[in-house]
Amino acid sequence: MRVLLVEDDRMIGEAVEAALKDTAYAVDWVRDGQMAIEALASHRYDIVLLDLGLPRKDGLEVLRSIRGRDDAVPVLIVTARDALEDRIAGLDAGADDYVLKPFEMAELLARMRAVARRKGGTAGPLLGNGVLSLDMATKVVTSNGQSFALSAREFALLEALLIRPGAILSRSELEDRIYGWGMEVESNVVEFMIHSLRKKLGSDAIRNVRGVGWLVPKNS
Repeated sequence: MRVLLVEDDRMIGEAVEAALKDTAYAVDWVRDGQMAIEALASHRYDIVLLDLGLPRKDGLEVLRSIRGRDDAVPVLIVTARDALEDRIAGLDAGADDYVLKPFEMAELLARMRAVARRKGGTAGPLLGNGVLSLDMATKVVTSNGQSFALSAREFALLEALLIRPGAILSRSELEDRIYGWGMEVESNVVEFMIHSLRKKLGSDAIRNVRGVGWLVPKNS
């Protein structure tokens, strides 16, 4: 999952960025509202963590800009503004959830997983396609009655595919889910991860569409 973190407080930003990376998310961190709008215009994100009290453009302006161009990216407002009217304004402007500072990182991660599940069309704690079942909290995948622990990168890649079973993702789209800004993209990392996952889950678990990309089959 690729995350845009919009947070101007350095201490909070560093802590959240580190925790997200430890959880195998690719993270891009910007510190003002204008930079957030520019990042969203040039990159595709799976979720946005958005502070409200931002320099240059307020968080609500950023949110209205996102929804004004019909961008359905999930947005979690993460703010110290706890007044009822602020929460109502954020949700009415199109936020998917509203998290108050100070917060426990475990709760923020759980809320992110919940939003990702809803995006994938399921309310349960798992992503799956009828054959594979991925627990987003434990990073354990189950296939044919066997369970396998995944590395951070294996999890990030399989999660991206299982969010939309049947959808083809290109190499660059999968790399976007593994790497954030400033990270060196290793040669053939996608092919290596897919080879590793197929060894665990079976050769048909992830299919290649020659010249286009990879998918997990959409099974019933």
